[in-house]
Amino acid sequence: MADRITHRAFFGETERPFTLTDPMLAELERLTGQGTGAIYAQIVGMTCPARTLTEIIRLGLIGAGMAPEEAMRLCTTYAHNRPLTEILPLAFGIMDARWSGVEATT
Repeated sequence: MADRITHRAFFGETERPFTLTDPMLAELERLTGQGTGAIYAQIVGMTCPARTLTEIIRLGLIGAGMAPEEAMRLCTTYAHNRPLTEILPLAFGIMDARWSGVEATT
């Protein structure tokens, strides 16, 4: 069932799965102090804090099964200090997969 909320995208050196599971979504809300709808609206309106983008990516990696330390390492290497136009589409894709779901693949 997580496949319906899993976004797949190239990050780092390869294509990876990103899943905002219920616990990761709750952690994102805790870290940002905002509800899911507000976070999604900020991303769509391009008004979200930069840190929110990297947290979405990090938590999406963890939700898809990556160890937290590895997710942090990848974000530090490939998301921090990068142009926001590089990480916004990835963060949006991860949030949109949770908001709207993704097409089933065969």
